[in-house]
Amino acid sequence: MGPVSESTQSTRPRRLRIAAALAVLLAVIAYVIVQYVTGGKGAPRCVVGSGNNTYQLTPEQASNAATISAVGTTRGMPERAVTIALATALQESALRNIRYGDRDSLGLFQQRPSQGWGTERQIMDPVFSAGKFYDHLAEVPGYSRLPLTVAAQRVQRSGFPQAYAKHEPDAALLAAALTGRAAASLTCTSGSGPVRTGDPAKVRAELKRSFGEAALPGGGTAPDISVPVRTTAAGTAGPEGALSGGGSRGGWELAQWAVARADALGLAEVSYAGRVWSAAESEKGWRPAPAGASATDEVRIRVAR
Repeated sequence: MGPVSESTQSTRPRRLRIAAALAVLLAVIAYVIVQYVTGGKGAPRCVVGSGNNTYQLTPEQASNAATISAVGTTRGMPERAVTIALATALQESALRNIRYGDRDSLGLFQQRPSQGWGTERQIMDPVFSAGKFYDHLAEVPGYSRLPLTVAAQRVQRSGFPQAYAKHEPDAALLAAALTGRAAASLTCTSGSGPVRTGDPAKVRAELKRSFGEAALPGGGTAPDISVPVRTTAAGTAGPEGALSGGGSRGGWELAQWAVARADALGLAEVSYAGRVWSAAESEKGWRPAPAGASATDEVRIRVAR
């Protein structure tokens, strides 16, 4: 072999430098993705519960959990049904709407088109897939009195039926907040990035898809949305649904649905029963609202512009 030319000798270090720079860049990108997905420091995150009894999840997981809960209560299902559905989705997909799974399994509940759960497109719609889960759960005799693993298995026919049990505590925390029984118990932080711009029409459409056409009368494009408080189907807490901390179960169901979906829908502020959550001060969670900022008979949602 002849001597290596000077041009070849000068090219090798340059290629090594480029390769090293690309490796560093890929490592940084991977780190950012992991921090966002896992809720690392500075990433958006949601927390449900209080004191030492809390559960942390990503905005994507919280948004999907809120949809599952809203679909259940709108169908007249009790809080226990919502807990079963949330524990099932935590096990099957970690509350992520994934496009893969065992054989042809898809979505939040890993439902299979080949087994009659719907088309691929339908199953990838969280409202549809949650509705199908509740349809099957309602057919299980006495499901609310069964152990969670038994009720979930009667619907899912999983190869690992006992796996649902480990998610019951976290699912119960989420269900208590998202059905409105635990007031101001779910909050989300927006992270260090800018708040995404929302579309009022999309927010109204999502409210109607999750809670039904009667949830939001009228249309409009104004960034401020006032949602009348309904009587939640998940039951009431106290006289006429009043909660000791102020407001009603139906109101807190709507308010905490909005906070859980704030990142996905581009919401700037949610207020109810004398408390307010805002994306700009999300690290403070639910805080006292200025006098007159929110009436107890409606939830007010402001879309980011």
